[in-house]
Amino acid sequence: MGDIKKAFTKNPNLVNLLLDPFFFRAVKKSQFAWRRVVRAAVDLGIPMPAICSALTYYDGYRAERLPANLLQAQRDYFGAHTYERVDKPRGEFFHTNWTGRGGTTSASTYVV
Repeated sequence: MGDIKKAFTKNPNLVNLLLDPFFFRAVKKSQFAWRRVVRAAVDLGIPMPAICSALTYYDGYRAERLPANLLQAQRDYFGAHTYERVDKPRGEFFHTNWTGRGGTTSASTYVV
Protein backbone atom coordinates (compact mmCIF):
# COMPACT_ATOMS: atom_id res chain seq x y z
CA MET A 1 0.00 0.00 0.00
CA GLY A 2 2.92 2.32 0.65
CA ASP A 3 4.07 2.16 -2.97
CA ILE A 4 0.55 2.98 -4.18
CA LYS A 5 0.44 6.00 -1.87
CA LYS A 6 3.88 7.09 -3.11
CA ALA A 7 2.78 6.84 -6.73
CA PHE A 8 -0.27 9.05 -6.20
CA THR A 9 1.62 11.47 -3.95
CA LYS A 10 4.29 11.84 -6.63
CA ASN A 11 1.65 12.29 -9.36
CA PRO A 12 -1.85 13.21 -8.10
CA ASN A 13 -3.14 13.09 -11.71
CA LEU A 14 -1.98 9.50 -12.26
CA VAL A 15 -4.76 7.77 -14.21
CA ASN A 16 -3.40 4.23 -13.91
CA LEU A 17 -0.78 2.64 -11.66
CA LEU A 18 0.73 0.97 -14.73
CA LEU A 19 1.92 4.44 -15.76
CA ASP A 20 3.97 4.88 -12.58
CA PRO A 21 7.62 3.88 -13.18
CA PHE A 22 7.76 1.57 -10.12
CA PHE A 23 4.62 -0.37 -11.04
CA PHE A 24 5.45 -0.35 -14.75
CA ARG A 25 8.78 -2.08 -14.04
CA ALA A 26 7.32 -4.47 -11.46
CA VAL A 27 4.50 -5.69 -13.70
CA LYS A 28 6.70 -5.87 -16.79
CA LYS A 29 9.26 -7.95 -14.87
CA SER A 30 6.59 -10.27 -13.43
CA GLN A 31 4.46 -10.77 -16.52
CA PHE A 32 6.21 -13.94 -17.70
CA ALA A 33 5.62 -15.72 -14.37
CA TRP A 34 2.06 -14.36 -14.39
CA ARG A 35 1.51 -15.92 -17.82
CA ARG A 36 2.91 -19.27 -16.63
CA VAL A 37 0.45 -19.27 -13.71
CA VAL A 38 -2.48 -18.50 -16.01
CA ARG A 39 -1.34 -21.14 -18.52
CA ALA A 40 -1.05 -23.77 -15.79
CA ALA A 41 -4.49 -22.91 -14.42
CA VAL A 42 -6.04 -23.19 -17.89
CA ASP A 43 -4.26 -26.50 -18.55
CA LEU A 44 -5.52 -27.89 -15.23
CA GLY A 45 -9.03 -26.52 -15.59
CA ILE A 46 -8.71 -24.31 -12.52
CA PRO A 47 -10.91 -21.22 -12.78
CA MET A 48 -8.99 -18.02 -12.03
CA PRO A 49 -11.25 -15.30 -13.43
CA ALA A 50 -9.67 -12.35 -11.62
CA ILE A 51 -6.07 -13.26 -12.45
CA CYS A 52 -6.89 -14.12 -16.07
CA SER A 53 -8.95 -10.95 -16.52
CA ALA A 54 -6.20 -8.83 -14.99
CA LEU A 55 -3.69 -10.25 -17.47
CA THR A 56 -6.07 -9.58 -20.35
CA TYR A 57 -6.56 -6.01 -19.09
CA TYR A 58 -2.78 -5.54 -18.91
CA ASP A 59 -2.31 -6.84 -22.45
CA GLY A 60 -5.10 -4.61 -23.74
CA TYR A 61 -3.81 -1.56 -21.91
CA ARG A 62 -0.32 -1.81 -23.36
CA ALA A 63 -1.37 -2.64 -26.93
CA GLU A 64 -1.61 0.15 -29.49
CA ARG A 65 -3.92 -1.83 -31.78
CA LEU A 66 -6.12 -4.78 -30.97
CA PRO A 67 -8.20 -7.31 -32.92
CA ALA A 68 -11.19 -5.76 -31.13
CA ASN A 69 -10.88 -2.83 -33.54
CA LEU A 70 -12.58 -5.12 -36.04
CA LEU A 71 -15.76 -4.67 -33.99
CA GLN A 72 -16.02 -1.08 -35.21
CA ALA A 73 -16.24 -2.32 -38.79
CA GLN A 74 -18.80 -4.98 -37.87
CA ARG A 75 -20.96 -2.44 -36.03
CA ASP A 76 -20.77 -0.11 -39.03
CA TYR A 77 -21.76 -2.92 -41.40
CA PHE A 78 -24.76 -4.05 -39.37
CA GLY A 79 -25.96 -0.72 -38.00
CA ALA A 80 -24.14 2.15 -39.76
CA HIS A 81 -22.50 3.13 -36.45
CA THR A 82 -19.41 4.65 -38.15
CA TYR A 83 -15.79 4.07 -37.21
CA GLU A 84 -12.51 5.92 -36.77
CA ARG A 85 -9.49 5.14 -38.93
CA VAL A 86 -5.99 4.80 -37.52
CA ASP A 87 -4.54 6.76 -40.46
CA LYS A 88 -6.76 9.80 -39.76
CA PRO A 89 -6.98 12.24 -36.82
CA ARG A 90 -9.00 11.24 -33.72
CA GLY A 91 -12.58 12.44 -33.89
CA GLU A 92 -12.91 11.96 -37.66
CA PHE A 93 -15.62 9.35 -38.28
CA PHE A 94 -16.34 7.31 -41.41
CA HIS A 95 -19.08 5.09 -42.73
CA THR A 96 -18.66 2.59 -45.54
CA ASN A 97 -21.55 1.43 -47.67
CA TRP A 98 -20.49 -2.20 -47.37
CA THR A 99 -23.26 -3.71 -49.51
CA GLY A 100 -23.75 -0.97 -52.11
CA ARG A 101 -27.39 -0.51 -51.01
CA GLY A 102 -29.12 1.80 -48.58
CA GLY A 103 -28.82 5.46 -47.72
CA THR A 104 -26.05 7.63 -46.38
CA THR A 105 -24.88 8.07 -42.83
CA SER A 106 -23.49 11.22 -41.27
CA ALA A 107 -21.19 11.20 -38.27
CA SER A 108 -21.08 14.95 -37.87
CA THR A 109 -22.78 14.87 -34.46
CA TYR A 110 -20.17 12.68 -32.74
CA VAL A 111 -17.77 14.31 -30.31
CA VAL A 112 -14.69 12.61 -28.89
